[in-house]
Amino acid sequence: MWFLYVLSWVGRLIQLAFFTIALAAGLHYVAELVEEYTMTAKKVITYLTMVVLGVDVLFLVFEDFSYYMVFSGIISQLAHLSILKNFPYVDIMAAPFIVAVVLFFANHYFALVHFATAYYSLSEAMGYFTICLWLVPFALFVSLSTDETILPTVSESRDESDPRFSDDSVLGSYLSKRGKRYGLLSLFHYINNRVFYQRNKKLF
Repeated sequence: MWFLYVLSWVGRLIQLAFFTIALAAGLHYVAELVEEYTMTAKKVITYLTMVVLGVDVLFLVFEDFSYYMVFSGIISQLAHLSILKNFPYVDIMAAPFIVAVVLFFANHYFALVHFATAYYSLSEAMGYFTICLWLVPFALFVSLSTDETILPTVSESRDESDPRFSDDSVLGSYLSKRGKRYGLLSLFHYINNRVFYQRNKKLF
């Protein structure tokens, strides 16, 4: 009996490993697509935000959700639309981004309280979380690294001794803000260069 129990946990760990690898590969592929088709990604995310906003409004008509839950969701989508105005550039210190992050956790709290006090099936609860709470933030998270005007070698080829690249000049200020790449895709590239490149060097 105990042997089969241990074997079941080993099987779960293997399943978790495969799921993690598949998720990472899928995220990397989506991030590549978003970076290649930036304007299309902006339109898709905007449409998704409008759809979720409409769903939140329909909750007022068809469902007995609390007003805190519904209006916090509506404000979240308005914050997402404000973030998309400067897409693909995202300022994490801007008010819309901070509001979106705060409401992301607040919406989860309101949703957990609501679904804990009223009976809903698991599929209904997961449908709400997937569409209303996770869909748009996930799309924005994947798109954080997109910037079609950045050359990968900008930050590497910049000569600090050249007065044209000083932080006081217009060109230097532009490159200092846009010469570095941050986001999900950059993280994948960093892991690929640091981990797999080192392993390939050892093989030779």
